[in-house]
Amino acid sequence: MRRVTIPAFLAAAMFFGPLAGRGLPAQSADKPGSLLPIPGQPDKPFAALSSTILAGRDSLTKLSRQQVRLRYQLGAVKPGSAFDCSGLVKWVMSMFDLHLPRTAEEQARLGLEVPRDTAQLLPGDLLFFGHGQRVTHIGIYIGDGKYVHAANQRKGVIESQISASDERWWKGARRLFVDPDAIKSLFSSPSGT
Repeated sequence: MRRVTIPAFLAAAMFFGPLAGRGLPAQSADKPGSLLPIPGQPDKPFAALSSTILAGRDSLTKLSRQQVRLRYQLGAVKPGSAFDCSGLVKWVMSMFDLHLPRTAEEQARLGLEVPRDTAQLLPGDLLFFGHGQRVTHIGIYIGDGKYVHAANQRKGVIESQISASDERWWKGARRLFVDPDAIKSLFSSPSGT
């Protein structure tokens, strides 16, 4: 009988103990002395994500521009002395933990489609180019109507302005770094709920 009484007494004390006395609450949003304070809810749940994405876009732009003046070499995918267009994109994106396929054509299928309008492009968007149905070239948009790409053997990695002459071979743009508003719109119904 004595063996049953002690565990029963301990169980009752643990269960009823906090109700009876002035113990320290385990969690409380309004009492700073609680053992595990409940973190306050941010006003905008995507605010931290937004600032992270913006900082990432700035870093991506800077890293892309640092590759300007490197040589062009078909098949080159590692930094150092040379890149080809898809190798440049693959390497830059891998620095942001996005591991892309090898070719421009495969890379142009990733992410969300973005209109071919420089007013709607964001730094980090991929611009892809080609003739007919084929994608043969890719670059990274860096803002202000400019993009970085490994152009050819003569020019190497350069920063270029999107111009009217690009319109005939600029096939489209894709966004890999998606902002929170775009994420929300993916999951909302047409009725807005």
